[in-house]
Amino acid sequence: MPVPRSIIKQIKQIIPPLNGTLHKGQSGRVGVLGGALDYTGAPFFAAISALRLGADLSHVICSPTAAQAIKSYSPDLIVHPILREDASYENVKSDLKSLLSRLHVLVMGPGLGREDYMQSYARLALSIAREQAMFVVLDADALYMVGKELPLVKGYCRAVLTPNVVEFKRLSESAGVSPDVPTKERAGEVSKLLGGVVVLEKGPVDLIARDTTGEAASLEASKLDEGDEERQRVREVVEVDVEGGLKRCGGQGDVLSGTVGAMLAWGKCYEDGAFG
Repeated sequence: MPVPRSIIKQIKQIIPPLNGTLHKGQSGRVGVLGGALDYTGAPFFAAISALRLGADLSHVICSPTAAQAIKSYSPDLIVHPILREDASYENVKSDLKSLLSRLHVLVMGPGLGREDYMQSYARLALSIAREQAMFVVLDADALYMVGKELPLVKGYCRAVLTPNVVEFKRLSESAGVSPDVPTKERAGEVSKLLGGVVVLEKGPVDLIARDTTGEAASLEASKLDEGDEERQRVREVVEVDVEGGLKRCGGQGDVLSGTVGAMLAWGKCYEDGAFG
């Protein structure tokens, strides 16, 4: 099933022009929150993929235990080792608010891990991102976090969830999707139950679903103009049936989350009037 021409047209609109009119950062500033003692590759893959696709700046917000390794992978990444296990919660909150105010999108999950302090900082960062009307991409252990606390994203239409087969099963069960719902309709049902978040369900045929027609959708929570209420009520599913790599190895999901983050950063730049 080919991607509809209307979507291709929208994507073309948000790609920053290469005409010399933009300043550094106006083609997207991406943040990746993740990276702890055992996980340094995942946040690197996400952050470097955003740069390779065309974002201007890519930041990694991580634990000090991961910072030196991530810095050594590439000089192009800006690394912030502020997620200290022994740090004051208020100090980290202040640092995150300052940092996120300079970014267009926050990718959460690659290399996040499930340690209590990292999960706590991830919840804090997500809350700040919502306050600042940022786009957010949630993958890996950020999906684990959301599965346990659905209100973290419920009603926030600027969130994109990128579950694989196992993660999607857990998410569907947490959201209360009936097993009677046909397989190809479940991503849309998860989106509807969670208030219009975008669900990118990875599989042999990737499904990208958004349904803002349910009661849980909130223009106010998403920082969208309430005057656009009718226009924002949408139900759409896109099938991406282009065959991908036949080998499933570590890092593929991180690359995807980073590239999705870059495109959302472009969208935010377009929304803010940097170009277009």
